[in-house]
Amino acid sequence: MSKVAIVQFKASTTKEQNLKKILDYIKKASKRGAQLCAFPEFMMFYTKPSQTPKELASLSETINGNFVKTISKAAKKHSIQVIGTFYEKSNKKNRVYDTSFLINKSGKVVSKYRKIHLYDALGFKESKKMVSGSKIVKPSRTALGMIGMLICYDLRFPEMSRSLALSGSEILVAPSAWVKGKNKEDHWITINKTRAIENGCYVVAPDQVGNIYCGRSIVVDPFGKILLDMKKRQGIGVVNISSEKIKKTRTVLPLLKNRRSDTYSKA
Repeated sequence: MSKVAIVQFKASTTKEQNLKKILDYIKKASKRGAQLCAFPEFMMFYTKPSQTPKELASLSETINGNFVKTISKAAKKHSIQVIGTFYEKSNKKNRVYDTSFLINKSGKVVSKYRKIHLYDALGFKESKKMVSGSKIVKPSRTALGMIGMLICYDLRFPEMSRSLALSGSEILVAPSAWVKGKNKEDHWITINKTRAIENGCYVVAPDQVGNIYCGRSIVVDPFGKILLDMKKRQGIGVVNISSEKIKKTRTVLPLLKNRRSDTYSKA
């Protein structure tokens, strides 16, 4: 049995202010016995609609920049794995990547994923300020199990979660900033539960709260049971992750094994 901590908070527009909060949450998660601390999307800072693509690009950093390096030092200091996100510089003018990273307890960045599906829907157009990644990143072996990484809007595309599950993922971690709106919280809960059930895996989805985001950070077990729903509160939630639960669920409900991929392309 392992423990995962998820953080739900309202990011301000100031990078330094958020970084201070992030470091404090890492310390608290470690004190509560968590092996992994997962943060929401856009934790670096909140981007107002009025912020220009050029302004956002000027505030972005590389994976070796101060933001990720400072978090890496905290992970090492407190001997805890961290999954977080940042605005990563790209080669395309006035565009950034929406990037998640996995840091091990020694403070080393062991995986990096650039969001593939940009949120160009329901009146939003992330592609005005961002450039999409081009590949799904293979899952990483961690103390909790094999972790597959995706970000927010990626959850709406079942092919991605299925691809990660077929590649060995036992836990899907999806840092998110789920925008409020009609039926949006229903979508959020339903999609997270569905991704867990159809793949027989845990889904860990820390979400932003406040500003334009709905909160409801959630952890779902492989059989679809909600283990944690943080509603609208800021702070940390800690839950147990069981590798035995994954094995048992995939044995009694062998959806990955029962797939008939030989027939799907013929429809």
